[in-house]
Amino acid sequence: MRSKITLKELAKLLNVSVSTVSKSLNDSPEISPKTVQRVKELAQLHNYRPNPTAVNLKRNRTGNIAVIVPNISNTFFAKVLGGVETEARKLGFQVITYISNESLKLEKQITELISNGLVDGLLISVSEETQKMNDYAHLHNLLEYEIPVVLFDRIIPNIEIDMVGVNDKDSIYDAVQFLYSRNIKKIGLVCALGDIGLGQLRIEGYKKACKDLGLPVDEKFAVVSRDIPEVKDKLKQLLQEKEVEALIGLDFLSTLLTSRAIQEEGLKIPEDIKMIGYVNEDIAPILYPSLSYVDQHPRQMGETAATLLVERIKGNKPSTPSHTTLKTELKHLDSTRF
Repeated sequence: MRSKITLKELAKLLNVSVSTVSKSLNDSPEISPKTVQRVKELAQLHNYRPNPTAVNLKRNRTGNIAVIVPNISNTFFAKVLGGVETEARKLGFQVITYISNESLKLEKQITELISNGLVDGLLISVSEETQKMNDYAHLHNLLEYEIPVVLFDRIIPNIEIDMVGVNDKDSIYDAVQFLYSRNIKKIGLVCALGDIGLGQLRIEGYKKACKDLGLPVDEKFAVVSRDIPEVKDKLKQLLQEKEVEALIGLDFLSTLLTSRAIQEEGLKIPEDIKMIGYVNEDIAPILYPSLSYVDQHPRQMGETAATLLVERIKGNKPSTPSHTTLKTELKHLDSTRF
């Protein structure tokens, strides 16, 4: 394998100092344009690439950022990671990915590991257990070590940390409002997230929409539980009563469960019941029938979170925590056809 040319070797070929080569490659105004051009042309000819380890040592950085996702069962997080990876590479950083498996204990172990100088910053979507226990001390510890942290997707209210999320409450509010505008009045919801975190925000959006539109909030229309067998039983009972006109799945799993349950009960989508869910653009069109969904723009979320984290690492952001909210979009396919 051909060895890479070094700054010292470039300097020798050009009969200039190493400092002159380095400054030329970084477009220093101290060096004449003619010399800069000579240096860059020779560097390109020899396919010169800066040593990333040396560059990062000089800047007192590792060049790495960590990402912790709660699970990989949902393609949403794969999309977010794709956005993070693309943007991080553009900005000169490598990504190290960890999975917490919805465990607070594992999440703490990972943050302890990366606090020893392994990375320059952390992107994290916290685990269900973390939200349930309301324990974020491990994230504050990283900030104490001057390791920037950016939360994404699972936003935590009343905590002083950078965040990138979506308008979860408004997204469900808009879905209910759309169905109401089409003369659908009996609207139910199905949530396998339980009533914490995102589940709570989306349920609040549903209730607020019903209140503002003068629709009764019927508890039997709200199937909410983290226990999947319980979700299935309640959903089956609701469908057998044949009262509900539309259902909104508030998360990926409940969306798939709802679509299947409707058809198992011999009902047709959208003829007998309309449906909106939380899936992405890859899954929604291949379901039968194709499913209208709330687009959370996961790739954009990953890109935005990565950009914010790198700005923090470079010290380009004011000390006040930044809270970025991306606007969701309701995408209509067969399941809301009128």
